[in-house]
Amino acid sequence: MKAVLICIFFFVSICKGLVYFQPEQIHISYGDSPTQMAITWNTMDPTEDSIVEYGIGGLILKAYGNQTVFIDGGKESRMQFIHKVILTDLTPGATYTYHCGSDLGWSEIFTFTAMKNGTDWSPRFAIYGDMGNVNAQSLPRIQEETQKGHFDAILHVGDFAYDMHSHNAKVGDEFMRQIQSIAAYVPYMTCPGNHEEAYNFSNYQARFSMPSSLNSMVYSFDIGPAHIIAISTEFYYFLEYGFKQVVFQYDWLEQDLIKANKNREERPWIITIGHRPMYCSNLNRDDCTNHETWIRSGLPFLNWFGLEDLFYENGVDLEIWAHEHSYERLFPIYNYTMYNGSTEEPYTNYKAPVHIITGSAGCQEGREKFSKHRPEWSAFRSNDYGYARMTVHNKTHLYFEQVSDDQNGAVIDSIWMIKDQHGSYEN
Repeated sequence: MKAVLICIFFFVSICKGLVYFQPEQIHISYGDSPTQMAITWNTMDPTEDSIVEYGIGGLILKAYGNQTVFIDGGKESRMQFIHKVILTDLTPGATYTYHCGSDLGWSEIFTFTAMKNGTDWSPRFAIYGDMGNVNAQSLPRIQEETQKGHFDAILHVGDFAYDMHSHNAKVGDEFMRQIQSIAAYVPYMTCPGNHEEAYNFSNYQARFSMPSSLNSMVYSFDIGPAHIIAISTEFYYFLEYGFKQVVFQYDWLEQDLIKANKNREERPWIITIGHRPMYCSNLNRDDCTNHETWIRSGLPFLNWFGLEDLFYENGVDLEIWAHEHSYERLFPIYNYTMYNGSTEEPYTNYKAPVHIITGSAGCQEGREKFSKHRPEWSAFRSNDYGYARMTVHNKTHLYFEQVSDDQNGAVIDSIWMIKDQHGSYEN
């Protein structure tokens, strides 16, 4: 049946005078275990097989996967084929070469490094949100640093392409081609933003493959001494797609945080990424500026399923957000009250989660202005275009910095987060 379907598509493509078997939009992500890597790519026509040839010393191994049909919800109902292959039994810390495709066409050759073993190493991340095709100002610098081996993984905290569904998903295709020079080399770990909402987030869910996830919307993974949790803040704001998704995510988070706290001795740092922030001081008409965010306090009128109490009770160390096209670092905060470690060293043995917003990678919507008066809980803010770097050095020390692209790569803000003990802030 599969062969018949492919023949039909091949015949139709020949009649149109177009055949596209060449792999494109190649990106990788972590699998369900440290010894796995997911390789994902697109073709515009179906192929008989989805293959990755790979190895440490050359393309000596071969793995097979599957392809799924993705039909965009736009007027043209554009169809393409998304291929996914899971590489298994990888040697921790080893660098592999690979290419992907089929006998009808192969990609160029890329490399990646499998996740290192255990917790005694220091993973390095590039972190940003809100990057479009137009005005992707931070992208060249991120591309260069990725190619030089500065990062072990990328965390993209929502809002891609602006928007992936636009022009019958052609904007999404171009965005995925645009990030291939990053995402084909290091795991590109994501969470959805409001700009992915069209057709029930179909472009986002089809294009990205995340570990142990419900359609890439909610998941977690361990890396070095850290446990990283990705959530969908958009479940709260697009209830037309169902109330159950809010309940599912909350219940899932409770169980994931219980498990993470049981493993706190091995991986003490718990870090969350989600698109819309709980706190911000930007001058706009939505989110945390003019009313309570539903992510923080719960759904309106009911105050159900708010995440601030859950994260506080479970001792989340760092909460990373985007959505606001700016950078803002907060003092440790819970319920609008600061819980600094001390006046001199607020991020040493602090008593509430630290929130950081880094959503200024660059898009056509431009920069976000701040309110005239900076709240006392806001430690630093900038509307320069840029992105963040983070290194989880060990079980007690984490370093975070913001890079300004406007200032030619200068580090405009940095902090050391130091915790001798991790756990619930209620103790």
